[in-house]
Amino acid sequence: MAHQTASGVTLGISAAAPATHDITGFDALTFTSVGEITNVGEFGKEWQLVTHNPLATRGTKKGKGSFNNGTLSPSLALDPDDAGQAAMETALESDDPVYIAVTLQDGTIYYLVGLVMSFKPSIGGVDDVVTATTSIEIMPDEILKKAAA
Repeated sequence: MAHQTASGVTLGISAAAPATHDITGFDALTFTSVGEITNVGEFGKEWQLVTHNPLATRGTKKGKGSFNNGTLSPSLALDPDDAGQAAMETALESDDPVYIAVTLQDGTIYYLVGLVMSFKPSIGGVDDVVTATTSIEIMPDEILKKAAA
C-alpha cells in the first residue's frame, strides 16, 4: 500500500502504565477508544536549532539541541457518555501521564506517552455539532511505532 487515508483511524487511551516501555509493554495494555474523533492531529520529534558564529570564518555552524515530541490535538464531537472522552477529562485533572495508541487504517500503531493539558467543549451555531478540542503534550519518551501485521 503506497498510501492510506485517515478513515478508520482510532485513538485509544490508558491510565495504566506499561510494565516496560517497549512494544511488548504497550501491547499488554488495555486501551479505551476515544469516540467521535474527527481529526487526530500531528506528532513527532522536532529538534531545536543550535547555532554558533565564529568571528574568523563568518559562517554559521549548526547543530541539534533539545527535541520536543510535539502536541497531539485531537478534535472530536462531544459525547458525554463516551468512556474514552471521560478518561481524557479525568486525565485533565491529574499530573500523571496517559498512554496513547493511535492505530492507522493498515494496522500500524503509534504508542505515545503524554499529559492531557486541555479538553474544551465548543458550542457553535444552530447548524453545528457540539465539539471538543483537546491537547496532549507528548513526553520525551521515545514514540514507538509498531508495524502493521
